[in-house]
Amino acid sequence: MKIAVRVKLLPASVYEPDALAATLRSCNRAATWVSETAHAKGLFRRNALQQAVYYEVKDTFDLAAQPAVRVIKKVVDAYATLKANIKAGNLGSQEVKRRQRAETKPIVFREDAAQPYDDRILTWNLDQRTVSIWTVTGRLKGIPFVGSERALELLASRSGESDLMMREGMFFLIATIDVSEPPAYEPDGFLGVDLGIVNIATTSDGRIMSGRRVSRYRRHHRDVRKKLRTKRTKFAKRRLKRLRGREARYTTQRNHIIAKKLVHTAERTSRGIGLEDLSGIRQRVTARKVQRSRLHSWAFAQLGAFVEYKARRVGVPVVFVDPRNTSRQCSECRHTHRTNRVSQARFACRSCGAVLHADHGGTSLLERS
Repeated sequence: MKIAVRVKLLPASVYEPDALAATLRSCNRAATWVSETAHAKGLFRRNALQQAVYYEVKDTFDLAAQPAVRVIKKVVDAYATLKANIKAGNLGSQEVKRRQRAETKPIVFREDAAQPYDDRILTWNLDQRTVSIWTVTGRLKGIPFVGSERALELLASRSGESDLMMREGMFFLIATIDVSEPPAYEPDGFLGVDLGIVNIATTSDGRIMSGRRVSRYRRHHRDVRKKLRTKRTKFAKRRLKRLRGREARYTTQRNHIIAKKLVHTAERTSRGIGLEDLSGIRQRVTARKVQRSRLHSWAFAQLGAFVEYKARRVGVPVVFVDPRNTSRQCSECRHTHRTNRVSQARFACRSCGAVLHADHGGTSLLERS
């Protein structure tokens, strides 16, 4: 399986960050222009598009041969991803405005969006922990990089492209790593996991991983953003820019921690993991206006993806179960009724009288499915 490893670049001189930033701007401006051309002429295959725009990209945006090829490939991959999302129904039906905008307008690339590099324009020196990288001002050699010890170990098996990314004035390289994937073992039962907003994850063992900290963090950032937007000063705008993405990074970190705990528990007890398949939950569930923000910021898909790839790395089998009626069905007698769910946390069966935590009852059903 393939995983991504991120390391941070430490440009030594003053002009190197400017050169890297200028490279990202040129490449993404070129990608936007290529995207407009591809959309207007209907050229979405790499060979046909490259034949039409290659020389103009090099001359107009001052790119060398290989970076120009990478830019064109980047555009082709973006349209292939868009086509796959439309085919999978991720953008809704043809009547949905989001899908109509995606189909009728060319893809636009942010000027600070990541740019792929291959081994011809990016050279890694793992012994000295430096890289040599192409920029629009010339090749920069000997730029140091730092990362976790685990990341530096994995770089030895790096293969394929690496992406140059800029975030808040800092530069990172994201490398693709091939990791051996052990075969999944035969599980001795399953660890049921119920996903939610109030409780991010509840296991069939009775362990509850509360979402209180995440909700409090989101509420704090929402209030700060609202306060800064009303001021409309230069300082407020700078502060908003610094805060951008911080909430998402915090949520990602929490999901990594929770996924690691779930996989470790299943591996230690030789069980598999039973997760709810919540695909399309936002379209199926209606929420009041005050609850929509919480519903749409619920990162259940990210948590599920983290659990799946971490489980694959250690051979833990993962199954996705239809969550229909798991919050209404009694885990003791299987009686199903909407009034069984008394409140968010309390479940009381109207048939057999069983009383238990609502999320824990759902995990018991997932464990048996």
